[in-house]
Amino acid sequence: MTMPFEKFKKLHHSEQPLLIGNVWDVQSALIYQNLGYQAIGTSSAAIATSFGYEDGENIPFQDYLFMIKRILDRTTLPLTVDLESGYGKDVKTIFENINKLYELGVVGINLEDSLVLDGIRSIADAAVFSLKLEQLVQMLKENNVEVFINVRCDTFLLGLPNALAETIARIKLYERTAIDGIFLPCLTDEKDIKSVIETTSVPINVMCMPDLPDFDRLKSLGIKRISMGNFVNNYIYQKMNEVSASFVPNQNFSTLF
Repeated sequence: MTMPFEKFKKLHHSEQPLLIGNVWDVQSALIYQNLGYQAIGTSSAAIATSFGYEDGENIPFQDYLFMIKRILDRTTLPLTVDLESGYGKDVKTIFENINKLYELGVVGINLEDSLVLDGIRSIADAAVFSLKLEQLVQMLKENNVEVFINVRCDTFLLGLPNALAETIARIKLYERTAIDGIFLPCLTDEKDIKSVIETTSVPINVMCMPDLPDFDRLKSLGIKRISMGNFVNNYIYQKMNEVSASFVPNQNFSTLF
């Protein structure tokens, strides 16, 4: 019998890119499940905002676990979790957090190579982060914890001046640790995508952006996974703001119908 982790990993090696429905509660998760999506993933930013926190590991991990458990209890789709930087200062704590997710039934995680300190995000030292990855993968293996490790490399997100060269150098380091995927938010240029794809056999994940190529083009370029981030969540609440702003001046609810 194929295990959930193996099924999820196999989806990253299909001809068609895996489209992840990014969720923040049970209701949003059930929408993607009812629409026939193959997998869902949490948006840490959307869940943090729902609890009244800013993104960047400000939400207590126990609160995050509460929502993850609720989603898992009510859905059957494979769930991958945006773990940000791991919600821990050391590898042991990050491993313990991943193990808690694994025990709940989570099949994958995103782990970032940047840190948010005092509201400012900065890239981590590549060698230090790679060593942390190596230690983490080893601990997971020793404890038979099978989760899809999708490393979020934030070179393009942070707009580094040498983003492409730095990305390729980091991927070469990270793939030596036996991680399962690389996530490159804000990578949208077709030439850059092609350059990245040519340097690695690790599945590459891109994120919803205004100038991201369409799905067919991403497929032809070799992209294996597409995420939505917190953009759907933002869109929904923007529309809620617009419609709610009409109630008082209209003195009715006509804009709802």
